[in-house]
Amino acid sequence: KEGLQVGQGLSASQIEALARSDHYHRCLNAAAHYLSYRPRSEFELRERLHQRGFDGNSVEAVLTRLKEQGLVDDMAFAQFWKDNRESFSPRSQWLTKLELRRKGVANNIIDQIADTIDDEDSAYRAALSKARSLPLSDHQSFRRRLGEYLKRRGFGYGVINHTVQRVWQKQGSR
Repeated sequence: KEGLQVGQGLSASQIEALARSDHYHRCLNAAAHYLSYRPRSEFELRERLHQRGFDGNSVEAVLTRLKEQGLVDDMAFAQFWKDNRESFSPRSQWLTKLELRRKGVANNIIDQIADTIDDEDSAYRAALSKARSLPLSDHQSFRRRLGEYLKRRGFGYGVINHTVQRVWQKQGSR
């Protein structure tokens, strides 16, 4: 690939260029492997590559290439994260924002994504799935356990109160 032949003499600059190329390709392979599990934010990928010991120039070159190819896109990552959370483990708008901030997504992207989250709907979906595992014998116990569950999901008191009442009425009518 580099046009090398057995026994060929190399200058110091050629050796340096080959080493840089090798570092770049190793970094690219590590990034592709890390992205194979799930989409990542640019910040996550940069941190991971630095942790693996790759130099800044290789990391930036790889990130530039991956962005050009559309494999690293913070807007798409934030949308994926929100959709995944809504499907499998509904969280509040506030907690979703916090998670995305920890992933290194820019605030303007976080605000755009978080504006599409409906806390009432998310809390209701989360509460319905949790309520199936709670006994309906005692309203106070049901209210406390479901309320604590929703609080851990980042919902505020007003949303929790309304959601618990709604779910209690729905569960009682079964």
